[in-house]
Amino acid sequence: ENTYAGYRGIIEKRIAPYFRSKKTTLGELKPIHIQEFYTFCQNTLHVSNNTVIHYHANLMSALKYATEMELISVNPMGKVKRPKLIQNTANFYTLEEAEHLISAVHGDPIEFPVIMAAYYGLRRSEIVGLRWKAIDFESDRITIDHTVIQVKVDGELKIIAKDRAKNKASCRSLPLMPQIKEMLLQMKNEQEENRRLCGNCYHDSEYVYVNKLGTPYTPNYITDHFRNFLKKNEFRKLTFHGLRHSCASMLLKQSVGMKDIQAWLGHSTYNTTANFYAHLDTASKTLVGEAMESMLTVPLSTPMDGLPGQSSIHRWQAAL
Repeated sequence: ENTYAGYRGIIEKRIAPYFRSKKTTLGELKPIHIQEFYTFCQNTLHVSNNTVIHYHANLMSALKYATEMELISVNPMGKVKRPKLIQNTANFYTLEEAEHLISAVHGDPIEFPVIMAAYYGLRRSEIVGLRWKAIDFESDRITIDHTVIQVKVDGELKIIAKDRAKNKASCRSLPLMPQIKEMLLQMKNEQEENRRLCGNCYHDSEYVYVNKLGTPYTPNYITDHFRNFLKKNEFRKLTFHGLRHSCASMLLKQSVGMKDIQAWLGHSTYNTTANFYAHLDTASKTLVGEAMESMLTVPLSTPMDGLPGQSSIHRWQAAL
């Protein structure tokens, strides 16, 4: 349903209105018309290349089907140039900014999502989908194996819960650290007290992140409330997903390896992690620089004969 909602949204908001405005029929559609649509999206609507690639995928699927059903004899997408994928640079908070934010959200309903995103790098769907049975207080482990998403299907907002994460690697077990354990135990006690006070009015659910009446918060609530909190408290603009990037950047600053960060964040492949955060990996680059420094010596003054200094040759030979 999530994929369906995304595809339908693209068609109804972008693709169909554009070609209707041009009065272009399916039979008249040529590669140049599609290429002009991409240019319009990029230059006039300022849509990113990566978003236009999603439009391209929709059109590929639709026009392939049209060809197979013999609604058109030739698929124009065969001559359409796919936009180049541009790797976005992750926006994130520094350690100081993250600490300031965590201090500021104390007592606010957004506190729990902020801490879990900054500390564990959890996605919004993983935070909302966290259940009490996934937390083992005896073994001190948290299991991420359930997600909750919110999508608009045929004009109606729907909550979709899945007993699986975004991908296989996203299903992961993480250590329940002492500070987080203490916070969760406090939340559990507060919910039990709220259940006692509210009686039949309390909404029983298996989820961790609920309001005082026991009703689970929605993913959209996190996005909206986080944005409003930053604006109200004059924090630098950041998406909630940016806290996940902040988690990765802080781990890199502590010289944690890319492979370990991949496992912590639940990325499907090493390349996903490396492509996002390689430009932040200053620690490993420093080690490479130090290795070269130990092998090669740059002379401070140039010898008369124009050849490398004797000490440089000796150091290089020793290194080899």
